[in-house]
Amino acid sequence: MRLLILTVSAGNGHSKAAEAVEDYFKKYYSHVEVQIVDTLKYINPVVDKLVVGSYLKTLKKTPFIYAKLYKYAETEDAISTFSGLVNDVLSLKLKGLIDEFNPDVILCTHPFPLEMLSILKRKGKTTVPVAAILTDYAPHSFWFYSYIDAYVIPHEDFVTDLIEKGISKEAIYPLGIPVNQDFLNPIEVDNVYKEFDLDKSKLTLLLMGGSLGIGSIKDIFENLAFSSLDIQLIACTGSNTKLKNQLDNISSRCNKKTVVLGFTNKINELMSVSDIIISKPGGLTITEALIKHLPFIIISPIPGQEERNADYLLNSGIAARIKNSENIVPLLNQLTSSPNRLNQMRQSAAEKSKPDAAKDICNLLMRLAERNNL
Repeated sequence: MRLLILTVSAGNGHSKAAEAVEDYFKKYYSHVEVQIVDTLKYINPVVDKLVVGSYLKTLKKTPFIYAKLYKYAETEDAISTFSGLVNDVLSLKLKGLIDEFNPDVILCTHPFPLEMLSILKRKGKTTVPVAAILTDYAPHSFWFYSYIDAYVIPHEDFVTDLIEKGISKEAIYPLGIPVNQDFLNPIEVDNVYKEFDLDKSKLTLLLMGGSLGIGSIKDIFENLAFSSLDIQLIACTGSNTKLKNQLDNISSRCNKKTVVLGFTNKINELMSVSDIIISKPGGLTITEALIKHLPFIIISPIPGQEERNADYLLNSGIAARIKNSENIVPLLNQLTSSPNRLNQMRQSAAEKSKPDAAKDICNLLMRLAERNNL
């Protein structure tokens, strides 16, 4: 079987979902050939730099503008029409890639290539089955197009939302968001405590700002570092070197055990020794935290999909939220004095988790390919 995975590097979640599927096939299916393509970079690097660069800059500098675009894209035909015209042109280049690789099935982890494939299928230029993985806990209209064979969604909770948006129930698969298989393997936590010189007896907080290291991380870290709480702190700053330097400086002046990391491939291990995660609610971060049954404190959600992710976590009893960094200490005092509430948050996280998502998605893709080859 030949699988083509199309993604876009606007944030880390879309790429990580693609890599999780590739990783599962590589581990368990020697006869499956997988190719991941960063769609906009493949079609035109200039377009990629313009679109992705503008997206990332907007998130960092003017998130309120992104929020307005996100909202308008759900309700305004003008944006959808413009997107369709652009993708109509770009889809022609994508047709060449499909002809060259000749996949049995195509998977999209971002809506841009999904719309292009919908256009190609509508025009009769390809008949390859297409599946999509929604990488947020907030189904947005930007994902939904005709001629798509399967929509993989994070949980059964969203089935009705998709049906109301016009998606056939037969095309909806509540299999979850895939994560790297390492998240399912047992961790020798004693080795992790030793590696990072952590104290097993202390409450361990994991503070994250996504791959970009954005949000109120510095202020929250500082409030926690100089609080009276009996805690130890792990902070991951992603690609934000300025933030890492700031946290290192704070760490050198406080009397708590702190671990400050930049970009790291140790998230699985760090979550395994953490009691609570404090993070912006990105789709992949949520998924990983659910698998680890971690109570979630929401900070600095990106306006748009992450606000809706936050709503889902709160409504599901998995999370608490602060809007001002100075509220982090009172909230933690409240949570740590309510062990029943923390246990309920852990239980709710476990109930919403989909640890077998990668396996189930790969089985779905193989069924779609077999159906196409009959």
